[in-house]
Amino acid sequence: MHEKAKDLCEAFIARGIGRRDLMRRLAALGVTAGLADMMVNAAATEAMAADFDWQAHKGKTLKLLLNKHPYADALIADLPAFTKLTGMNVTYDIFPEDVYFDKVTAALSSRSTEYDAFMTGAYQTWQYGPAGWLVDMNEFLQDKSKVAPMYNWDDILPNLRASDSWSGKPGDPLGGPGAKQWALPWGFEVYMLTYNKPVFDRLKLTPPKNMQELMTTAATITQQGGNGMYGVGVRGSRSWATIHPGFLSGYANFGARDFTVNGGKLKSAVNSKESKDFTAQFVKMVQESGPKNWATYTWYEVGADLGAGTSGMIYDADCLGYFTATGNTKTKGELGFAPIAPNPDMSHPTSNVWIWSLAMSNFSKKKDAGWLFMQWATGTDHLLFGARGHDMVDPVRTSIWKDPEFQDVMNKKVPGYLETYQVTSPDAKIYFTPQPLFFNVTTNWAAALQRMVAKQVPVDEGLDQLAAATDRQMSEAGLG
Repeated sequence: MHEKAKDLCEAFIARGIGRRDLMRRLAALGVTAGLADMMVNAAATEAMAADFDWQAHKGKTLKLLLNKHPYADALIADLPAFTKLTGMNVTYDIFPEDVYFDKVTAALSSRSTEYDAFMTGAYQTWQYGPAGWLVDMNEFLQDKSKVAPMYNWDDILPNLRASDSWSGKPGDPLGGPGAKQWALPWGFEVYMLTYNKPVFDRLKLTPPKNMQELMTTAATITQQGGNGMYGVGVRGSRSWATIHPGFLSGYANFGARDFTVNGGKLKSAVNSKESKDFTAQFVKMVQESGPKNWATYTWYEVGADLGAGTSGMIYDADCLGYFTATGNTKTKGELGFAPIAPNPDMSHPTSNVWIWSLAMSNFSKKKDAGWLFMQWATGTDHLLFGARGHDMVDPVRTSIWKDPEFQDVMNKKVPGYLETYQVTSPDAKIYFTPQPLFFNVTTNWAAALQRMVAKQVPVDEGLDQLAAATDRQMSEAGLG
């Protein structure tokens, strides 16, 4: 029986049979579900170790810097598998997001050798990479002797690979000529609507398909939802994080851009006709149907209100909707998902993306060992582990989206999530122009939105002022 069971596990690892077929056949051999999982994990470790020396740095210890996040929780849960495979140990420091990026910047700017690898967003690499703080991962990816045969870099979604690579020249396209791979995609999010199904049913509403419908639906919920419910949750704090989710996704759908690039010089485009058209609608929507204290809203408040039944819907991250729909919330099991193309002349969404990525410190003393970790952490086996059972709900690999077990898990937990992702994802990518003043520019953009929503300045005038201030900023930095 043991040999037959082992053969079946190896066939599963090689994608020769599906998981349900595997479990059915193992059960027929008398193998329990728990033992089956152990045998599959052992077979996966054995397969990964074939034809590649995962034990080359046995005995070494790596240290990670992690943000407190479900994806980090999945990683930590699977670290014993990495230790078994490589003989290396992993330690880590983990911090909540409100202080995490400051910790990363402090470690890198001081040239600390404490951390070997860390979590980052793509936007942060526009500062860290050109400053010389990161390893260009092409150094490893392009050396076949250092890449495990099963790694399959091309399986990672092309728009994500490109969004984590940049030449370092302001205005150059992401993933363009001369781009350096500053980080490896690990998990990401796209932006869609998540809505309260009982409220929509009660008010006889259907998910809005464009900005005008979104405004009308949100107004109906605000007026008729009852119990102080408001229509739509979106972020509003004075931060770059207000601009990049739903706001920029809708902004890009209207054909608006943050900058135009001419001869390597950047000129603000936030006062274009397209920008003014979209921003005027967004501002009116928040004024009429957003939360009363919108200017304080971050990811956490948007999700909390949806979970408490205080908001009728949100235009934010798909995974925020997922965590709310499956967590310990009042609206657990009552949320639906829907794509949105805010521009009525567009037939499909243009979602911006946030990419949780893994990067290697250029000051690490264990780069080759660190590469083994990064290769494992962004590889198929770990990401399958996270996607199937640990809420890594936006896998960066094409093969995992096609995995029957992952699909079964998602369809049972959150019906409609996968279908909405399929509609939203084809054009999902970073729609910002890469440049090193990203955080300054977007924070000022969020502050301008706050003034417009507060009716301190009209939208047209506010965007003209923002464009002029941004151009001065670019010019002073030698970028405009």
